[in-house]
Order: sequence, then C-alpha cells, then structure tokens
Amino acid sequence: MHRARLLVLLSGLLTLASLCQAQGIMLDLPLQSQHAVITQRLGLTDITINYHRPLVNDRPVWGKLVPYGQVWRAGANENTTVTFTDPVTIEGQPLDKGTYGLHMIPGEDQWTVIFSKMSTAWGSFSYKQDEDALRVTVKPQTAEFHDALTYDFDDLKPDSTVVTLRWEKVAVPFKVAVKVDEVVEASIPRQIRGLNQYFWESWDEAGNYYLANKINLDEALKDEDQSIRVEERYDNLHAKSQILEAMGRKDDAATVLNKALEKASAQQLYFYGRQLQGQKKQEEAFAIFRSNAKKYPDFWISHVGLARVYSGQGEYDKAVKELQTALAGVPDDANRSNLEKYIKRAQSKEDFNR
Repeated sequence: MHRARLLVLLSGLLTLASLCQAQGIMLDLPLQSQHAVITQRLGLTDITINYHRPLVNDRPVWGKLVPYGQVWRAGANENTTVTFTDPVTIEGQPLDKGTYGLHMIPGEDQWTVIFSKMSTAWGSFSYKQDEDALRVTVKPQTAEFHDALTYDFDDLKPDSTVVTLRWEKVAVPFKVAVKVDEVVEASIPRQIRGLNQYFWESWDEAGNYYLANKINLDEALKDEDQSIRVEERYDNLHAKSQILEAMGRKDDAATVLNKALEKASAQQLYFYGRQLQGQKKQEEAFAIFRSNAKKYPDFWISHVGLARVYSGQGEYDKAVKELQTALAGVPDDANRSNLEKYIKRAQSKEDFNR
C-alpha cells in the first residue's frame, strides 16, 4: 500500500518537473555572462540593445571561440536583441520599427550584421536566414582590449549614431540613422490630442519646433494661431511674427510683432532687445531699450537696457548711473554679479555691449 502511494507521488513529481521544464521555469541565478541593457535616444527614437556579456578569460576568441563564417549570437545566452521605437536606416538601408534578434557573421576582413524577425530564440542555434529583416556588411576595426563584450553608441549626432560591438581587440561598427523631423511631425498631432490641446504652450512649442527646423511653416502658423486662440500672449504672438517673416510675409509679420511688443513684460522687452543685438541690429535694439524704460520706468532691468544705450553711445557716466540704479533693485546674486562687472567695464570707458 505504501509502495503504491510512493509510486503515485513520484509519478506526480516527475510530471510536474516535466511541465516546469516544458514551460521554461528556471531559477533566477547569477550567470557567468552577465546581463546588460543600453539605450540611446535619437530625436524621439529610442534604440535599445539587450544582451549578455561574455568574458575573454584568456581564451582565443576570433576564429576559435567564435568561428569565422558562422552565424553568431553577438553576445551570450539567449538572443541579443535590438529595439527601435521608430523606423531607422542601418548603413543607409531602411528597417522598420520593432525588436529584432541581432546576429553577426564574423570574418577577418568583413562582417555581416543581421537583424532577424525572430527575437526570442536561444542564441543563434535555431537561426533561419529566411527570417532576416535586413543584412548589412561592415568592416571590423582594431580596438583596445575589452575583456567583457560591450556595445557602445559612438559618433553621436542629432539624427544618427554608430553602434559598436567591442570584444577582445576587435570593434564592429554599424551606423543607425533616424529621420527625426518626420518622426516628430508624426508625433506632434498624437501628443497634442490629449490634455495638451488645452494649453497655449503646447501649440506654441509645436510652432516653434517647425520654425526652428525650417520645416512645414504652414503647419507652424496653424499651431501658433491655435495657441493664440487658447490664450493670446507675447510669446505666441512673437513666434507668429517670426513664422510670417520666414514665409516672406513681412508686412503681416510687422503688424503681429507690434501687437506682441504691446503685451511684453519688461523682461521680455529686454531680452527681445538683446536678441536684436545678437542679430547686429543695434539701433533697433536701442529703440526697444528706450521703449522699455518709458513703459516700465521702475523695473530694474529697464535701467540695464538704458545703460546699454548709453554705453553704446559712449556716455559711460550715464551708463554707470543706470547700472547702479538697477543694482539697487536686482533680485538675485547672479544678476547682481553681472551688473557689478558691467559697472567696472563702464567705469573703464569700455562698451559692455561688446
């Protein structure tokens, strides 16, 4: 009787073990090749590489541990994967967004980098070429010794980076590029569908992005108009005037700019004057500083603007007087320090506009 029960119990345990094995239930224990994840953003696009890091451990790697001419998992353990949240190009060839199994075929003078639609396999043991989404060939490079296999994002630019595998004394680079403007243009309408649509800042940010990148000015104007409808402010009126200027509508731009300046605070007028100075429009800047002093005579930054006018005209005593008046009302140490420097320069008969 006891023997029969024992046999039933053992049979049940074996069945459970078989089920666990079939379902891939395993203990979470330290691995010899440790897990790593690295992510880089290009514009709004995230590139994430998920891999395991084998060590050289004094072993001959290339052509030995990792044979030439055979598909290799580009890491250790399960698939090395790479995820792109938007479409990209790899070495100039298009690849759709998604998660891919990353494999490589090493060679002494040339490597093949493979992006497989199968991303959940164990290593490259079940790799099938007909599951490739893309293959590119690249040149390996000599590198400083790396005991642990690593991936880096090199040569980072606003719209591209070079992904580099480094292990032992070999580096394998491949370039990833993103059409950032296209991704952003597709993203803005989605982002603005929610709560963002009720804030003037959201539409203003969209319009300013298009303006700064010199793309889709018609859409920039629409977004800025919507920002103004939500809440009319100096910021969105000023941005609209810049968009109209970029579109060649100079008269309309001037009309909107005048309306913006009527709404501007003392600080906004001052910084607009500084923007004009940065554009080498000194007389126009001085006119703004004078206007600011009349409109906001008691605000400290208005006196700084007037001091710039006097400094530019060589009237340094008057400039010092205005700066000292500003110094009495300045609210923070950073601006106080700047004003003290301006005073010293004006006292030395030096134009601090330069």
